[in-house]
Amino acid sequence: MARYQQQSCKSEFKPDLELSEILTKLWELDNNKCFPGKDYEIDVQGYVCNASQMVQDRAKKPLFSWLNEEDVFQKKTFKTFRNLLDNYELECGVAENVTEQEKKENRDFIDAIMETSVMHEAHQYLVRKRLAPKDVIEFKRLLYKTWFTLFRRTKGDRDFDSSSFEHVFVGEAKESEFIGLHNWIQLYLQEKCGNIDYHGFFRRGSVLKEDSVPRLLAIQFDWKEEKGKPISSVFLGTSPEFEIAMYTICFLTGKTGTTNCQIGEYEVEIGCKPIGKDIIGTAYVSAARI
Repeated sequence: MARYQQQSCKSEFKPDLELSEILTKLWELDNNKCFPGKDYEIDVQGYVCNASQMVQDRAKKPLFSWLNEEDVFQKKTFKTFRNLLDNYELECGVAENVTEQEKKENRDFIDAIMETSVMHEAHQYLVRKRLAPKDVIEFKRLLYKTWFTLFRRTKGDRDFDSSSFEHVFVGEAKESEFIGLHNWIQLYLQEKCGNIDYHGFFRRGSVLKEDSVPRLLAIQFDWKEEKGKPISSVFLGTSPEFEIAMYTICFLTGKTGTTNCQIGEYEVEIGCKPIGKDIIGTAYVSAARI
Protein backbone atom coordinates (compact mmCIF):
# COMPACT_ATOMS: atom_id res chain seq x y z
CA MET A 1 0.00 0.00 0.00
CA ALA A 2 1.18 3.51 -0.75
CA ARG A 3 2.41 5.68 2.09
CA TYR A 4 1.08 9.19 2.49
CA GLN A 5 3.29 10.99 4.99
CA GLN A 6 3.32 14.75 5.26
CA GLN A 7 6.51 16.53 4.30
CA SER A 8 8.82 17.29 7.22
CA CYS A 9 8.00 20.61 8.82
CA LYS A 10 10.03 23.56 7.61
CA SER A 11 8.10 25.99 9.77
CA GLU A 12 5.66 25.79 12.63
CA PHE A 13 2.03 25.23 11.69
CA LYS A 14 0.06 28.17 13.06
CA PRO A 15 -3.68 27.70 12.58
CA ASP A 16 -6.34 30.35 12.93
CA LEU A 17 -7.65 29.35 16.36
CA GLU A 18 -11.19 30.71 16.11
CA LEU A 19 -11.75 29.28 12.64
CA SER A 20 -10.27 25.96 13.75
CA GLU A 21 -12.65 25.82 16.71
CA ILE A 22 -15.83 26.35 14.71
CA LEU A 23 -14.83 24.11 11.80
CA THR A 24 -13.77 21.29 14.13
CA LYS A 25 -17.15 21.58 15.85
CA LEU A 26 -18.90 21.35 12.47
CA TRP A 27 -16.74 18.37 11.53
CA GLU A 28 -17.75 16.59 14.73
CA LEU A 29 -21.43 17.46 14.19
CA ASP A 30 -21.42 16.13 10.63
CA ASN A 31 -23.37 12.89 10.81
CA ASN A 32 -23.51 12.64 7.00
CA LYS A 33 -19.77 12.45 6.34
CA CYS A 34 -18.60 9.28 4.59
CA PHE A 35 -15.83 6.87 5.53
CA PRO A 36 -13.33 4.87 3.46
CA GLY A 37 -14.00 1.15 3.49
CA LYS A 38 -17.64 1.71 4.42
CA ASP A 39 -18.91 4.27 1.92
CA TYR A 40 -16.14 4.41 -0.68
CA GLU A 41 -12.69 3.14 -1.57
CA ILE A 42 -9.89 4.81 -3.50
CA ASP A 43 -6.73 3.60 -5.23
CA VAL A 44 -4.22 6.46 -5.37
CA GLN A 45 -1.62 4.51 -7.41
CA GLY A 46 1.42 6.49 -8.58
CA TYR A 47 2.43 9.99 -7.60
CA VAL A 48 3.03 12.97 -9.87
CA CYS A 49 5.42 15.86 -9.29
CA ASN A 50 4.68 18.61 -11.81
CA ALA A 51 1.87 20.88 -10.59
CA SER A 52 2.01 23.20 -13.59
CA GLN A 53 1.95 20.81 -16.55
CA MET A 54 0.35 17.53 -17.58
CA VAL A 55 3.51 15.47 -18.01
CA GLN A 56 2.83 11.81 -17.27
CA ASP A 57 -0.12 9.59 -16.39
CA ARG A 58 0.90 7.56 -13.33
CA ALA A 59 -2.46 5.88 -12.77
CA LYS A 60 -3.74 3.11 -15.01
CA LYS A 61 -6.95 2.68 -13.04
CA PRO A 62 -9.59 5.12 -11.75
CA LEU A 63 -9.10 6.89 -8.43
CA PHE A 64 -12.37 5.53 -7.05
CA SER A 65 -12.64 1.77 -6.75
CA TRP A 66 -16.26 2.03 -5.65
CA LEU A 67 -18.87 4.19 -3.95
CA ASN A 68 -21.84 2.85 -2.02
CA GLU A 69 -24.30 4.89 -4.08
CA GLU A 70 -27.39 3.27 -2.58
CA ASP A 71 -26.51 4.44 0.93
CA VAL A 72 -24.77 7.72 0.11
CA PHE A 73 -27.40 9.10 -2.24
CA GLN A 74 -30.22 8.16 0.13
CA LYS A 75 -28.98 10.96 2.36
CA LYS A 76 -31.11 13.99 1.63
CA THR A 77 -28.28 16.49 1.32
CA PHE A 78 -26.31 14.24 -1.03
CA LYS A 79 -29.42 13.50 -3.11
CA THR A 80 -30.36 17.16 -3.55
CA PHE A 81 -26.71 18.06 -4.16
CA ARG A 82 -26.45 15.50 -6.95
CA ASN A 83 -29.51 16.99 -8.63
CA LEU A 84 -27.60 20.26 -9.14
CA LEU A 85 -24.56 18.84 -10.89
CA ASP A 86 -26.08 18.60 -14.38
CA ASN A 87 -27.56 22.11 -14.38
CA TYR A 88 -24.56 23.91 -15.86
CA GLU A 89 -22.86 24.77 -19.14
CA LEU A 90 -19.30 23.88 -18.25
CA GLU A 91 -17.66 25.96 -20.98
CA CYS A 92 -16.64 29.42 -19.77
CA GLY A 93 -18.12 32.09 -22.01
CA VAL A 94 -21.33 30.15 -22.62
CA ALA A 95 -24.29 31.85 -20.95
CA GLU A 96 -26.10 29.94 -18.20
CA ASN A 97 -29.85 29.63 -18.71
CA VAL A 98 -31.33 28.79 -15.32
CA THR A 99 -34.77 27.21 -15.62
CA GLU A 100 -37.51 27.37 -13.00
CA GLN A 101 -36.92 23.69 -12.26
CA GLU A 102 -33.24 24.36 -11.66
CA LYS A 103 -34.06 27.26 -9.35
CA LYS A 104 -36.33 24.91 -7.41
CA GLU A 105 -33.51 22.36 -7.17
CA ASN A 106 -31.24 25.09 -5.79
CA ARG A 107 -33.82 25.95 -3.14
CA ASP A 108 -34.43 22.28 -2.32
CA PHE A 109 -30.70 21.83 -1.71
CA ILE A 110 -30.53 24.85 0.60
CA ASP A 111 -33.62 23.63 2.46
CA ALA A 112 -32.03 20.19 2.89
CA ILE A 113 -28.70 21.43 4.25
CA MET A 114 -30.45 23.87 6.59
CA GLU A 115 -32.14 20.90 8.28
CA THR A 116 -28.73 19.61 9.45
CA SER A 117 -26.91 20.28 12.70
CA VAL A 118 -23.90 21.47 10.70
CA MET A 119 -25.72 24.32 9.00
CA HIS A 120 -27.70 25.18 12.13
CA GLU A 121 -24.45 25.66 14.05
CA ALA A 122 -22.84 27.56 11.17
CA HIS A 123 -25.85 29.88 11.04
CA GLN A 124 -25.78 30.51 14.78
CA TYR A 125 -22.05 31.22 14.66
CA LEU A 126 -22.50 33.81 11.90
CA VAL A 127 -25.44 35.39 13.74
CA ARG A 128 -23.31 35.75 16.90
CA LYS A 129 -20.71 37.53 14.81
CA ARG A 130 -23.41 39.73 13.25
CA LEU A 131 -22.54 38.51 9.78
CA ALA A 132 -25.82 36.80 8.94
CA PRO A 133 -29.52 37.49 9.55
CA LYS A 134 -31.08 35.64 12.48
CA ASP A 135 -34.19 34.83 10.47
CA VAL A 136 -33.74 31.43 8.79
CA ILE A 137 -35.56 32.43 5.61
CA GLU A 138 -33.35 35.48 5.22
CA PHE A 139 -30.26 33.36 5.83
CA LYS A 140 -31.38 30.95 3.11
CA ARG A 141 -31.65 33.91 0.76
CA LEU A 142 -28.12 34.91 1.69
CA LEU A 143 -26.89 31.39 0.91
CA TYR A 144 -28.69 31.45 -2.43
CA LYS A 145 -27.17 34.82 -3.31
CA THR A 146 -23.69 33.71 -2.27
CA TRP A 147 -23.66 30.40 -4.12
CA PHE A 148 -26.05 30.68 -7.05
CA THR A 149 -25.79 34.28 -8.29
CA LEU A 150 -24.54 34.27 -11.88
CA PHE A 151 -21.55 36.37 -12.86
CA ARG A 152 -19.08 36.80 -15.72
CA ARG A 153 -15.95 34.71 -15.25
CA THR A 154 -14.62 35.27 -18.75
CA LYS A 155 -12.92 38.66 -19.02
CA GLY A 156 -14.66 40.96 -21.47
CA ASP A 157 -17.54 38.55 -22.03
CA ARG A 158 -21.09 39.83 -21.83
CA ASP A 159 -22.67 36.56 -20.82
CA PHE A 160 -23.26 35.47 -17.23
CA ASP A 161 -21.42 32.18 -17.49
CA SER A 162 -20.51 31.14 -13.95
CA SER A 163 -21.54 30.90 -10.30
CA SER A 164 -19.70 30.16 -7.08
CA PHE A 165 -21.40 26.78 -6.81
CA GLU A 166 -20.54 25.81 -10.37
CA HIS A 167 -16.87 26.64 -10.01
CA VAL A 168 -16.26 25.04 -6.61
CA PHE A 169 -18.46 21.96 -6.84
CA VAL A 170 -18.99 21.28 -10.56
CA GLY A 171 -15.98 22.66 -12.41
CA GLU A 172 -15.56 24.69 -15.58
CA ALA A 173 -13.77 24.27 -18.90
CA LYS A 174 -11.70 27.28 -19.91
CA GLU A 175 -9.69 27.27 -23.15
CA SER A 176 -7.12 24.47 -22.73
CA GLU A 177 -7.58 23.93 -19.00
CA PHE A 178 -10.17 22.75 -16.52
CA ILE A 179 -10.73 24.97 -13.49
CA GLY A 180 -12.51 24.55 -10.17
CA LEU A 181 -14.05 21.20 -9.16
CA HIS A 182 -12.98 20.63 -5.58
CA ASN A 183 -15.72 18.19 -4.61
CA TRP A 184 -15.23 14.46 -4.25
CA ILE A 185 -18.75 13.42 -5.29
CA GLN A 186 -18.55 15.31 -8.59
CA LEU A 187 -15.08 13.86 -9.12
CA TYR A 188 -16.44 10.35 -8.60
CA LEU A 189 -19.44 10.85 -10.90
CA GLN A 190 -17.39 12.40 -13.70
CA GLU A 191 -14.78 9.66 -13.44
CA LYS A 192 -17.50 7.02 -13.49
CA CYS A 193 -18.99 8.33 -16.75
CA GLY A 194 -15.58 8.59 -18.40
CA ASN A 195 -15.14 12.36 -18.46
CA ILE A 196 -12.22 12.39 -16.02
CA ASP A 197 -8.97 10.46 -16.44
CA TYR A 198 -7.12 10.41 -13.11
CA HIS A 199 -3.32 10.77 -13.55
CA GLY A 200 -2.07 10.37 -9.98
CA PHE A 201 -1.64 12.14 -6.66
CA PHE A 202 0.85 14.57 -5.13
CA ARG A 203 2.72 13.28 -2.08
CA ARG A 204 1.97 16.30 0.03
CA GLY A 205 -1.23 14.92 1.56
CA SER A 206 -2.84 15.65 4.91
CA VAL A 207 -2.45 12.29 6.62
CA LEU A 208 -1.01 11.74 10.05
CA LYS A 209 -0.30 8.02 9.95
CA GLU A 210 1.45 5.77 7.47
CA ASP A 211 -0.54 3.24 5.44
CA SER A 212 -3.84 5.02 6.03
CA VAL A 213 -6.31 6.28 3.45
CA PRO A 214 -5.96 10.05 3.00
CA ARG A 215 -8.88 12.40 3.55
CA LEU A 216 -7.20 15.27 1.74
CA LEU A 217 -5.77 14.49 -1.64
CA ALA A 218 -4.02 16.66 -4.23
CA ILE A 219 -4.51 15.12 -7.66
CA GLN A 220 -4.01 15.61 -11.38
CA PHE A 221 -6.52 14.71 -14.08
CA ASP A 222 -7.59 15.17 -17.69
CA TRP A 223 -11.10 16.30 -18.66
CA LYS A 224 -12.46 14.48 -21.74
CA GLU A 225 -8.86 14.07 -22.97
CA GLU A 226 -8.97 17.74 -23.98
CA LYS A 227 -8.41 19.95 -20.94
CA GLY A 228 -5.99 19.24 -18.14
CA LYS A 229 -6.11 20.08 -14.45
CA PRO A 230 -2.43 19.94 -13.36
CA ILE A 231 -3.38 20.11 -9.68
CA SER A 232 -6.64 20.02 -7.78
CA SER A 233 -7.46 19.28 -4.16
CA VAL A 234 -10.41 17.39 -2.69
CA PHE A 235 -11.55 16.67 0.86
CA LEU A 236 -12.75 13.08 0.61
CA GLY A 237 -15.89 11.95 2.41
CA THR A 238 -17.17 15.38 3.37
CA SER A 239 -20.89 16.12 3.25
CA PRO A 240 -22.23 18.91 1.03
CA GLU A 241 -23.45 20.81 4.08
CA PHE A 242 -20.01 20.75 5.70
CA GLU A 243 -18.30 22.19 2.64
CA ILE A 244 -20.97 24.86 2.13
CA ALA A 245 -20.71 25.80 5.82
CA MET A 246 -16.90 25.88 5.78
CA TYR A 247 -16.59 28.09 2.72
CA THR A 248 -19.51 30.34 3.68
CA ILE A 249 -17.96 31.00 7.09
CA CYS A 250 -14.57 31.76 5.54
CA PHE A 251 -16.14 34.11 3.01
CA LEU A 252 -18.40 36.02 5.40
CA THR A 253 -15.74 36.35 8.11
CA GLY A 254 -13.29 37.80 5.60
CA LYS A 255 -10.89 34.84 5.63
CA THR A 256 -9.96 35.49 2.03
CA GLY A 257 -6.73 34.38 0.46
CA THR A 258 -5.40 31.30 2.27
CA THR A 259 -5.83 30.48 5.96
CA ASN A 260 -4.20 27.72 8.00
CA CYS A 261 -6.73 25.77 10.00
CA GLN A 262 -6.93 22.66 12.19
CA ILE A 263 -10.04 20.59 11.42
CA GLY A 264 -10.05 17.74 13.89
CA GLU A 265 -6.77 15.91 13.28
CA TYR A 266 -6.17 17.53 9.89
CA GLU A 267 -3.81 20.44 9.33
CA VAL A 268 -5.25 22.21 6.31
CA GLU A 269 -5.02 25.33 4.22
CA ILE A 270 -8.35 26.83 3.16
CA GLY A 271 -8.40 29.04 0.11
CA CYS A 272 -11.28 31.45 -0.40
CA LYS A 273 -10.96 34.16 -3.03
CA PRO A 274 -13.80 36.60 -3.66
CA ILE A 275 -14.87 38.40 -6.80
CA GLY A 276 -16.11 41.74 -5.55
CA LYS A 277 -17.96 41.85 -2.23
CA ASP A 278 -20.73 39.29 -2.71
CA ILE A 279 -19.29 36.48 -4.83
CA ILE A 280 -16.95 33.57 -4.09
CA GLY A 281 -14.58 33.29 -7.04
CA THR A 282 -13.05 30.05 -5.82
CA ALA A 283 -12.80 28.04 -2.61
CA TYR A 284 -10.86 24.90 -1.78
CA VAL A 285 -9.17 23.04 1.04
CA SER A 286 -5.79 21.34 0.82
CA ALA A 287 -3.03 20.00 3.02
CA ALA A 288 -1.25 22.76 4.92
CA ARG A 289 1.98 23.86 3.26
CA ILE A 290 4.34 23.66 6.20
